[in-house]
Amino acid sequence: MFYEEGLGIKLPSGQLSKIRRIFDMLDAVTSEDDIKKLGYGVHKLKGEYAGFWALTVTGNYRIIFRFHAGDVYDVDYLDYH
Repeated sequence: MFYEEGLGIKLPSGQLSKIRRIFDMLDAVTSEDDIKKLGYGVHKLKGEYAGFWALTVTGNYRIIFRFHAGDVYDVDYLDYH
C-alpha cells in the first residue's frame, strides 16, 4: 500500500523518506548487477528467507524482496533478526 498509494500508516514516520527512496531505486532495477549497486547493505538472504534480497533501513529493520526476470516482487518491511 505504501508504494502504490503512499499510505505509510503502519510504518515508522521517521523512516518513510528512506523507504520511499529505496522503493524508487528498486523500481529502476533490471538486473542482479543493478541490485548489487544499490548500497544500503544489500545482500542475499539464507535460511528461512532464502531467495530474498535485503536492504537495511535502520537497526534490525530491512526491506526484503525477491527478484526474477527483471522484476522485483514480494517486497516487505520487517525485522527478521
